[in-house]
Amino acid sequence: MLSKQVIAVARNRAFFTGKHVQRAGALVMSKGWRTAESHMRCAQFHSTHLLQAETIKVPQMAESISEGTLRSWSKQVGDSVEVDEEVATIETDKIDVTVNASKAGKIVELLAKEDDTVVVGQDLFRIEVGEGGQTSSPSPKEQETSEEPKELAEESKVKDPEEPKDQQVDKKPSEHPPPSGKDKLSGGIPPEGPKEVKKDVAKGKDIPPSKGTAAEKPKPSSAAAPKAPGSRNETRVKMNRMRLRIAERLKESQNAAASLTTFNEIDMSSLMEMRKKYKDEVLKEHDVKLGFMSAFARACTLALKEIPAANASIEGDEIIYRDYVDLSVAVATPKGLVTPVVRNAEGMGFLEIEKEIASLGKKARDGKLTLEDMAGGSFTISNGGVFGSLYGTPIINLPQAAVLGMHSIKEKPVVVNGQIVIRPIMVVALTYDHRLLDGREAVTFLVKVRDYIEDPRKMLLALN
Repeated sequence: MLSKQVIAVARNRAFFTGKHVQRAGALVMSKGWRTAESHMRCAQFHSTHLLQAETIKVPQMAESISEGTLRSWSKQVGDSVEVDEEVATIETDKIDVTVNASKAGKIVELLAKEDDTVVVGQDLFRIEVGEGGQTSSPSPKEQETSEEPKELAEESKVKDPEEPKDQQVDKKPSEHPPPSGKDKLSGGIPPEGPKEVKKDVAKGKDIPPSKGTAAEKPKPSSAAAPKAPGSRNETRVKMNRMRLRIAERLKESQNAAASLTTFNEIDMSSLMEMRKKYKDEVLKEHDVKLGFMSAFARACTLALKEIPAANASIEGDEIIYRDYVDLSVAVATPKGLVTPVVRNAEGMGFLEIEKEIASLGKKARDGKLTLEDMAGGSFTISNGGVFGSLYGTPIINLPQAAVLGMHSIKEKPVVVNGQIVIRPIMVVALTYDHRLLDGREAVTFLVKVRDYIEDPRKMLLALN
């Protein structure tokens, strides 16, 4: 009987020992598979993300533009993009150039920072080619860190089956003992800790420093300086490339051209009456608003044909005369003044000019002007009257020879046929380059513009 009991005990010990060995082996195997899986993921990451990543360079912007400032990133690392979707915007001295994704995929690296100067052909960002719109899979490091707490939690729950029940040890980390009464009174700071406590956090009261401290309170100054009323803050903002270019061109014009300005007054009664009579019909049939700009543009093109020097330019020691009129129209944008060009304006009527000006103005305000829209120009019209300007001397847009400045319309008393009457008057200014135009030609040009505006029917009789 005793021998049977001994045999049974031996069998039980062998069973439990084998089971423990199997479980330990399984645990080692699972850890080995996890390590191998992480290496496989890293290998997969290196083989797909790096080998398939494509580098996008700064595109060719224009013949005269070789660099720009990276204004903003529309996408960040990890974002998915579609084909031709905007990724970055580069600011130049003339226009803003958008950099689009050539293929669909995911941004994996940005190779430049905002406000950096980038040149044409420079590496800008890297994209992993794939289907756009997919969410990025978690990296191997993130998966390993998320799996490690789970392993620790599982291992903490495993108990040794060979230990007797009364000898089982709790694997959970021991909790800190509750603070004693002295700790509660001292706020959890040991007696050896810092003794200079500025404020009691719980009560919000000041605690005086200990006797051992040598800190002394600063003595209040007897005569404090009086504070200046109001705010005296200053803000420094870096000039963007367009503003720098505008400043450079305007100063160049002042230094190079022999600028002179002549003024005249125009009675706007006839033009305002014509606009009031036909604006609703034009808007209904042609879907365009009839304004004053088209009338002034048409009047200038006719006057430029009669005074060709106002449509010319100086190049070296030669004068270039043109038989066409490319009209630059000044448009104010949030970033600065731009001058898109209405090409061959001499062959356009009121409505055609109005449509083209409206289209260019919308593109300018939306920031979608191209270099072709602003290149060239032989004469400029600037309308400061929309902002309330009464008088002004516009600056010539080199290499042009002249610029016409329009201003606001004000009712003034004038003498007509011996009678004093109230008429809507606009003051116009012509700034011209005295190297090309004499005073006689400049004044004659402005008088002809005045005559065309005061009686618009004359523009219908003028020969094209």
